[in-house]
Amino acid sequence: MKKFLALILSLAMALSLAACGGDKGGSAPSGGDQQQSQPADSGSGAQPADSGEESYNISVILKTTASEYWGYVVAGAEAYGKEHPNVTVTVKGATSETAYDEQLNMIETDMNNGDIDGYVIAPLQADMVANMISGQTKPIVAVDTDIDAPEVLSFVGTGNEAAGKLGGEAAANLAKERGWTEIKCIEIAGVQGDSTNEARMAGYKAGIEAAGGTFLDKETQYANAVADQAVTCMEAIIQNHPEGIAVICANNDDMAMAAARAAAASGNENYKNTVFLGFDGIQSACNSILAGEETMSVCQQGYSMGYNSVDAVVRALQGEKLDEFIDAGASIVDPSNAQARLEELQGYLA
Repeated sequence: MKKFLALILSLAMALSLAACGGDKGGSAPSGGDQQQSQPADSGSGAQPADSGEESYNISVILKTTASEYWGYVVAGAEAYGKEHPNVTVTVKGATSETAYDEQLNMIETDMNNGDIDGYVIAPLQADMVANMISGQTKPIVAVDTDIDAPEVLSFVGTGNEAAGKLGGEAAANLAKERGWTEIKCIEIAGVQGDSTNEARMAGYKAGIEAAGGTFLDKETQYANAVADQAVTCMEAIIQNHPEGIAVICANNDDMAMAAARAAAASGNENYKNTVFLGFDGIQSACNSILAGEETMSVCQQGYSMGYNSVDAVVRALQGEKLDEFIDAGASIVDPSNAQARLEELQGYLA
């Protein structure tokens, strides 16, 4: 009897162990199915694997992020990433437009980052950047300022010379309407040697001369694209030309606004009807134009430039051949349309 009971107990234990083994083995396919059904997302913002879209990491390196204009470029680039969850967009920029080494270090670091699939670069020193990207096989798109290098597939930006000419003509014609009989123009320029600055200067000169004015090349003042230096430049112009100058053009709006304020503060009535022409068409410029300070601005589309440059890199990664130049367009903002432009820009940053 004891042997029979022992046999029954042994059989029961064997059956119990077999059942446990079956449960464990049976759970493996279920667990495997759950793991495979999770999104193929490593935290980079990639879409689920079954979406049919490959994920991309795009590095955007700008001249700076410390100005309103570049804020629109940042907003446009980041908007592309928000609208395309399979594209991770990382934006950075130097602390100023003269922080050359800082930007070059950013570019060098990202060029050696194997996780990055493509690049958008707005170079502070285009020739230095051209050397740095030599041999890079991943897609590179230049924004705002072109880079003369075979590695760069496309340039997204404003036709700066054509836009400058548009502004120069408009400013000269308005100066005539304001009663100036001798249309002289002095530029408060950005960074000497910068290709974008040189193109805008050439455009301003062409526009002023096309309208019958005189562009005083030898009196160009360089302010490194910052407002405080533009004030000093304007003070020097007023001292050298107490009789007044018909047009003061500047490489950006920050400098044009600063020059207009400096002229008003000088108390020299001969600058009361001077046309202060800026470039960028940013919010602060619109407010300044509406307040009767800066007179007009060549309006470029920073938001579109940021968005379209990232889009161009993604299209290149997908095998599309890019146009060498993608024109973001330009227009003139003045008191007649400054309010509408202001509301448009506010919408970009909302």
